[in-house]
Amino acid sequence: MELELRHLRVLCAIADAGSVGRAASVLGYSQPAMSTQLRRIESHFGELLFERRVSGVVPTEYGFEVLAQARDVLSRADAIGHRPRGSAPGTRRTLRVAATNSPILAGMVVRARNRIPDLAVTVRSVYSSSEIVELLQKGEVDVAIAADYPGLALQHSAEVTHRGIATAPCFIALPARHRLRARLEVSLAELADDAWFLTPDDGAGWPGVFHQACAAAGFTPAAVHEFLGDQLQLQNMIADGLGVSVVQATMRPIPDVLVKPLTGTPLWCRYVLAWRCDGFAGEVSDTLFSCATAAYHDLIAQASHFQAWASGA
Repeated sequence: MELELRHLRVLCAIADAGSVGRAASVLGYSQPAMSTQLRRIESHFGELLFERRVSGVVPTEYGFEVLAQARDVLSRADAIGHRPRGSAPGTRRTLRVAATNSPILAGMVVRARNRIPDLAVTVRSVYSSSEIVELLQKGEVDVAIAADYPGLALQHSAEVTHRGIATAPCFIALPARHRLRARLEVSLAELADDAWFLTPDDGAGWPGVFHQACAAAGFTPAAVHEFLGDQLQLQNMIADGLGVSVVQATMRPIPDVLVKPLTGTPLWCRYVLAWRCDGFAGEVSDTLFSCATAAYHDLIAQASHFQAWASGA
């Protein structure tokens, strides 16, 4: 098989969706056809690119390397000869960006400024993904980084579209002196008696998916602290032994906090790039998407706990 751009798009779609079936739906293939295509691509590389799990698929360590190169190739191919409609060298255009509490934002903006000449950016911090959708639909922002969860895709009107940046596992943050500190991974059931820090309703499915996962593990959280603040404050409270928290896999722990994977990976979150179809963001959406995915992969490359989980260590 000769490797083509369409094969790279298949790999990226599977990684973004976290499932062969969901990727098939996005690309308009049947699931058997997509599975066959993936086997052919893996045969070409001579190594598995994805690990198959009950909840979907995750890239192998080699898969992460291939995906990073694939995204770079696709980004460069999409950028060939591209210039936003109505723009000319020296024309300064403003991109209005909204984002949830996402570490991807800074990396995406920096890359977009480097890739799009004379780009001006304004950033608006918004906690709720449902509020982000409302801002997009009203035309108050052009593009956004939001979040959704497996089986709960971001809902919006036809004026807005979205692409999954990455489907990532949720990890757990524990105080360094926690009774389970020596474990490589921790099960939800083992934390049944711990106090939890939980962020409030995000309009996309959280914290409902957390409570469903706890119920499936056979318990209801004994104590819940609702928290909406900066990550350093949260980590300091965890370090002081006040509770544990579900966290993003990209989080960088402070010295007295440990970040560990959850046994069986019961919780997943998808980072989503959403934009208005009729504006500047629609014209440069491929560039913004490649900048967002590159930012995410830089973050996970720096997260040793994620790398250990991905490699099965």
